[in-house]
Amino acid sequence: MVRDIITLVVGNYFLTLLIIGLIAGFLSIINKPKPRSMNLIAEALLSYYMLFAIGINNLVNFVFHVFFGELSASFIGWADSPFQTEVGFASLGIGIAGVMAFKAGLPFRVATYIPPAVFSLGAAGGHIYQMIAAHNFSPGNVGLVLPTDIVLPAVGFVLLYLSYKHPKTSR
Repeated sequence: MVRDIITLVVGNYFLTLLIIGLIAGFLSIINKPKPRSMNLIAEALLSYYMLFAIGINNLVNFVFHVFFGELSASFIGWADSPFQTEVGFASLGIGIAGVMAFKAGLPFRVATYIPPAVFSLGAAGGHIYQMIAAHNFSPGNVGLVLPTDIVLPAVGFVLLYLSYKHPKTSR
């Protein structure tokens, strides 16, 4: 059972890191003095979303696609391809920007959010297409990957919207 849980957590690191980021954001909020304003809450949640769901997530994606390409391809239900290395290096750039966005301002965060959000939503469309056209029901194509490819950018959009509507106050 422990092995199954570890496999689920590691095999779905994109969802795991989203959850860790939200938990870290909530812990950050709990440690702030009361009263906790909406701008403080939005800032904490968006900061940790950028760090974990965008930054660390894409750094892990880089490692998997560049150094464990055959395993990654197998998980998705595809053949290994040199293109995975290119996807991996794109993930590296996004990951670095995500880590930098942890403490950045809203314009940088929006710019950092756009590429992975478009990639995730495009990947969701690709997963659905592969499911219909190629009957690819591999866990890496339609398991938790598919809903996470939709939920991850949706959560980011909500957090960006909240941060825009409730900007940080300068001290």
